[in-house]
Amino acid sequence: MLREADHRETIPFGIASFRIAGFVIWPFGRTTVEKPDAGAPSCVGNVIWLVFAGWWLALAHIATSIPLFLSIIGIPFGWANLKMIPISLMPLGREVVSTDERFGGR
Repeated sequence: MLREADHRETIPFGIASFRIAGFVIWPFGRTTVEKPDAGAPSCVGNVIWLVFAGWWLALAHIATSIPLFLSIIGIPFGWANLKMIPISLMPLGREVVSTDERFGGR
């Protein structure tokens, strides 16, 4: 029988996709940090992710943030799009954590 940690390590790209999806749904009041215990497999997985999916996602976030910055209502969503670029480029070895600052508290 697989332990939970073994199960998580068998499908890293699926877990990373769900981590990105959760961050996309509500990015406000949350940020991403690097896990200190991420090792060489995360680095190799990030290179594979970057080549096949990461740069497309990063370009899409940049392309959608530009029109959002053109309206006053869209500015926070433009910043949220730019905040998603690092996790879209290299999601393995990162985790989403909550911040202490309130919405719009820059």
